[in-house]
Amino acid sequence: MTNLSRREFIARTIAASSTAALCGGGAWSAIAREKGELPVVVFSKVYQALKLNFEDAAAVTAEAGLNGIDCPVRIGGEILPEHVADELPRYAAALQKRGLQLPYLTTGITNVSSPCAEDILRTAKKLGVQSYRLGFAVREADASAAKQVREIKAQLKDLAALNKEVGIGAVIQNHSPVGKSYVGGDLSEMLELVNSFDPAQIGVAFDIGHALVVHGDGWRQHYEELKSHLKVVYVKDVKRAGRWVRFGEGDIAATGYFKLLKELKYQAPVSMHIEYDWADGGKTKTRPALVEVLRHSARMLRRWLSTGG
Repeated sequence: MTNLSRREFIARTIAASSTAALCGGGAWSAIAREKGELPVVVFSKVYQALKLNFEDAAAVTAEAGLNGIDCPVRIGGEILPEHVADELPRYAAALQKRGLQLPYLTTGITNVSSPCAEDILRTAKKLGVQSYRLGFAVREADASAAKQVREIKAQLKDLAALNKEVGIGAVIQNHSPVGKSYVGGDLSEMLELVNSFDPAQIGVAFDIGHALVVHGDGWRQHYEELKSHLKVVYVKDVKRAGRWVRFGEGDIAATGYFKLLKELKYQAPVSMHIEYDWADGGKTKTRPALVEVLRHSARMLRRWLSTGG
């Protein structure tokens, strides 16, 4: 404090605390500072191709040098909603034995009446999960975009109240069309969805891959408008035309996005997604091949996060 007035010191401390709160903070911030790198967790949907049990999934995660997982708890997911109270603690325990974490869930929850919504959230909170991804809203052909956004926001209001009560945050992912169009895939629409909510209750899982496919270089303006609500970073590599590829073979490293994350002082775990055909149509669908894919992807991602792309 030698060269700072007390007022300046307090102002800077408040600013730093606000950034940490925005981007995750807490224990993960300490890990990031200690290791000099952001924690990277894998969206463990990729494990389902091998039908890994919880112990094997934890072992693969550790072997690949990752920090934990982002677990799909939804219909067709690693854990079904109706089994969450029994299975999620067992999965978390398997991870914990290997020093791994469970910071995120990916769910099908779209409103407070979604199947097992409250069970999922309360179980997740007890296990230290900090954010869960909401289910997607498919665009309705017979409803205007504005009408559908209003209806979704009304549902989010009730969810935000439940999130505040439980002490957990929800995030909405921006997603490009894949045969169907999702509300919020257009980032202008995403802003309309979240701008009236406290980001602690309803935030954004910003997916640079989908943003690049939908908006091209225009993604950056939308990012600036949304960054106050950015809670979780999703990363997968992609060609601008929309083809998911091996990490390092696409276009996201050259976007400047990772430099922006450094400027934002983003400190929460990064969720790494494997969306390309890593198993070559099933020819290499083996445990060793998956571990190598995860190692390579995490190595590339950590390099981008460290250097800014």
